Amino acid sequence: MNQHLNRSLLAIVQQWNPFGYSIDVYEIEAADVVRAVYEYEDVEKLARKIQAIYEFAFEQKIPLAKCIALAHELLMMKADSECTL
Repeated sequence: MNQHLNRSLLAIVQQWNPFGYSIDVYEIEAADVVRAVYEYEDVEKLARKIQAIYEFAFEQKIPLAKCIALAHELLMMKADSECTL
């Protein structure tokens, strides 16, 4: 895994802030999402994983459309990184 890419992905996930909490509240979930980016190539599958990660941790469901937007951005960033290696 590329450390620069991981830091960039982590920064995007932490800035996403779906519940309006302080970003340090999301450390574990953000790391889980970054790991999931390497497990899923499909935007909708990644989005559902993101939704499940946050729902498990916070007992609140994020609308799938918001998760899809984040998943798309993260997968595009990963693809761009792979193209430049």
